[in-house]
Amino acid sequence: MSEQLPAADLRALLDAVLDAIDIPHPATIGDTEAYQVALDRRAALAVTTARAALAENPDDIGWNADHLRRRLAEHPPTGYRSTQDAEAGR
Repeated sequence: MSEQLPAADLRALLDAVLDAIDIPHPATIGDTEAYQVALDRRAALAVTTARAALAENPDDIGWNADHLRRRLAEHPPTGYRSTQDAEAGR
């Protein structure tokens, strides 16, 4: 791909990818499996989106970022107690 990606759209995509994979760590070993399932699902969405963004017209990269955010909303990092939950006393 030799075309330049729009900087604002690229930043939006990178921010969405980071949101996908930078989820709260599990509070205990017992929470690790559910954490890993959530992270794997979200990482797969990020990889698929990044591949699509690189293969498509650079003008559509903003759409890919928005699409990833919509998909991440469908798969929140839940089902485990996080270190943030533990620190908050939940």
